[in-house]
Amino acid sequence: MKVHGARRWAMFSAALSIAFAARSARADVMAISPAAFPPGSTLITFAGQSIGTDVNNLSVGGVQFSYSLGNGHLFISNGPTAANNVSLLAIVSEGTSTGILTLLLPGSQTLFGFGFALASFVPALNATTITLFNGATNVGALSYNAVPDPNFVGGFAGIQSTVAFDRVQLTFNSGQQFAVDNIQFANVTTVTPEPATLALVLTGLIGIASVRRRRFQSESD
Repeated sequence: MKVHGARRWAMFSAALSIAFAARSARADVMAISPAAFPPGSTLITFAGQSIGTDVNNLSVGGVQFSYSLGNGHLFISNGPTAANNVSLLAIVSEGTSTGILTLLLPGSQTLFGFGFALASFVPALNATTITLFNGATNVGALSYNAVPDPNFVGGFAGIQSTVAFDRVQLTFNSGQQFAVDNIQFANVTTVTPEPATLALVLTGLIGIASVRRRRFQSESD
């Protein structure tokens, strides 16, 4: 009986460890506004960059930019003159480029966001998507609508993750020419490790398991 109780405890502990590891490998992601970024967050406005600079292989503010379609598709240029989230200098696509813009970040981050605008006056659902990576692991993704901002449609796309990430991919899904500006990121350590609620649940489970273990031991005596 003692062996039987110890074996049950070992199996329960192993299952709990596996469940915790699986939960930790997944991220909870949520949309955030610019107000979520703390003071001192990195902000890239592209001020000082030369108009016409190719964005593929460009490095700004510690971020390495690359574009899946290669050179000749994204440039530093004048952004829309009537957009709340895009300033004068921005990343602007040449026509309706449909590639993936990848940003290799300087270290692990938990917050990321950017302003965007489309060459359109018509709101668009799921106009842009942010996909987060920790190394080669896909951490999570969110899509954002383009709304009047105030004339061209666009807005701010911000994301927070409970698992740190070091690489971000941006895609634009509307088929319109787009602009990207005011890129922000930060590492807010309070969102990692997993939320406190998970720790409380695990503590409760361990407590229940301890009671059951003592019961098994008393029955075997």
